[in-house]
Amino acid sequence: MATTTVPAPAGRRRRTPLARREARWAYLFLAPWIVGFLVFNAGPMIASAWLSLTEYDAINAPRYTGLDNYRELMADPMVARSLGNTVYYTVLHVPLVMAISLGLALLLKRVGRLQGFFRTVFYLPVMTPAVAVGILFLLLLNTQDGLLNRGLALVGIEGPSWTTDPDWVMPGIVLMGLWSLGSTVIIYLAALQNVPRDLYEAASIDGAGGWARFRHVTLPMISGALFFTLIVNTISSLQMFTEVYTMYFGNRQTQGAFNSDAASFYVIHLFQEAFQFLHMGFASAMAWLLFVIILIITLVQVKLGNRFVYYEGDQP
Repeated sequence: MATTTVPAPAGRRRRTPLARREARWAYLFLAPWIVGFLVFNAGPMIASAWLSLTEYDAINAPRYTGLDNYRELMADPMVARSLGNTVYYTVLHVPLVMAISLGLALLLKRVGRLQGFFRTVFYLPVMTPAVAVGILFLLLLNTQDGLLNRGLALVGIEGPSWTTDPDWVMPGIVLMGLWSLGSTVIIYLAALQNVPRDLYEAASIDGAGGWARFRHVTLPMISGALFFTLIVNTISSLQMFTEVYTMYFGNRQTQGAFNSDAASFYVIHLFQEAFQFLHMGFASAMAWLLFVIILIITLVQVKLGNRFVYYEGDQP
C-alpha cells in the first residue's frame, strides 16, 4: 500500500545547509555594524537614560534623584531660551536652504557641459571643517573689517554689527548656515534630472506655461527629494553646535563681546552643562528632551509628508 508523505508546514521546514551557511556569512558581515551600534549607540543611550535620573559630576559616583533633573529642566529659563533660539534658527534656516538650493539646482540643470564643474564648486564648501567655517564667518561678519560690511559700504549701506548686536546675531548665523547647502543642491539636481521629459512635453501640448509646469510637474516629481531634505535639514538645524560655538564661545575675540544669550543654542547649553559645569545628569536629561523633540517633529513631518509626496510606485 502506497503511503504519501505530508510536507511539513512552512514554518517548521528546516533550512538547508546552504541556507544556514549563507545566514552565518550574513551575520559575520553584519557583526561589525552590530558591535559598533551596541558599543557606540545603544550602550551610550542606555547609560545616558540612567544618568538623566541621577546627580552626577563625572568625579563622584552617580546619586539617584528620580525625575528631579527633568523637573529642573522644565523650570530652567536658560533651557527655554536656548531651545527657542534653536527652533527660531531652524524655522529660518530650513525653508531658506531648500528654496535657494532648488533655485540653484534649476540653474545647474541648464548649464549643459559645465554642470559637472559647478556641481563640484557647490559641493566643495560642504567638505570644509565646521571649525574652519566658524572662524571664516567670524572674519567675514566682523563689524569693522568684515568682507560683508565692506561690500555693503561700497553701495552706501552701513553694515550691522553681526557678531555683537543681539538683533543681528541670529541672521548672521542663518547666513553662515547657507555655506553648506551644496549637498541639498546636488540632491535636488539628481531629482530634477530624473523627471521624465515626456511629462513636460505633454504639459506644453496642453498649454501649460513655465510656472504651471513647475508647479504641476516638477514639484510633484521631486517631492520625495524635498521631503527627504526637509527631514534631514530639520534634524541638522536642531543639533546646530560646532560653527556657532567656534564663533561665539570658543573665540576670545567674541567671548563677553555682548551681554546676550542670542547665540546660545540648545546643544551649546547642553555642552556647557555637561563639560563646563559637570552637571552630567542634567545634561543627559537635556539630551533626552532633544531626542524626544526631534522624534516628534520627524513623526509629524512623516505623517504630513505622506499626503503630499509622490512616489513612482504609487498607483493613480
